[in-house]
Amino acid sequence: MAEPAGIPVLRVSSGNIRNDALNPDHRFASMPLHVLNQDGKAGMTRRQCTGEYKIKPIKKQVRALLGYPYPRRIPKGVFVEQWVGISTDEFHRAKDADVAYMRNRHPLIDLGWSRADCLRYLKQRGLADTPKSSCLGCPFHGNAQWRHIRDHSPAEWDDVVAFDAAIRGGNARANTSGNQLLGQAFLHRSRVPLDQAPIDHVTAAEWAARQAELGDQAPDPDTLVALEEGVADGCSPWACRGEQPEQDDFGLAA
Repeated sequence: MAEPAGIPVLRVSSGNIRNDALNPDHRFASMPLHVLNQDGKAGMTRRQCTGEYKIKPIKKQVRALLGYPYPRRIPKGVFVEQWVGISTDEFHRAKDADVAYMRNRHPLIDLGWSRADCLRYLKQRGLADTPKSSCLGCPFHGNAQWRHIRDHSPAEWDDVVAFDAAIRGGNARANTSGNQLLGQAFLHRSRVPLDQAPIDHVTAAEWAARQAELGDQAPDPDTLVALEEGVADGCSPWACRGEQPEQDDFGLAA
């Protein structure tokens, strides 16, 4: 779609987070893994992966497009306008860029569009099956996305289950250098191995997303009770994220 419109598509990368996590000789920008501490309390490791694997390579490419690759100084007034696809559902994430050579714009918010509006628009144009973008093994996945991987991409499911088992003791470089994780790490918020995690349940966030896709219908009281107690064997046609866990107890080795 981009090519006929004359829009170039550039793909940038800053390594492979899976390989880096398992390589004892490579610096690893930590993922927000769910941790079960030695005292039985739940925690999370800090998140560095977004900056290292997404923002950093984008900034590098932007500087190259402007003609001022690092470490050249970019003159005042030289900048790109960067369109960021954040919808009204996540308006709190719409922020100004942290560098002068990038100026963020949020066209979906300007239009007043929610994620449901985007999905309806895509469906009208024959592009209905459009999941959220995310890393394969992101610990912020909701159950819907874990189910989608398991049910539709068996090879990727096997790979992410193996990765989950491999990071149980934290990243390889930290372990090699003597900075072991004080507990066990998991990809799923239940803090059990991924292939044993209770992913066949519909969360309140997943149900709300589904209702929005069906026309913004409000759930009836019986459904609200079921959501509160948990609904077994549920599924969602979309890879919707659940609610983000709190990050107030990291469980990191000092």
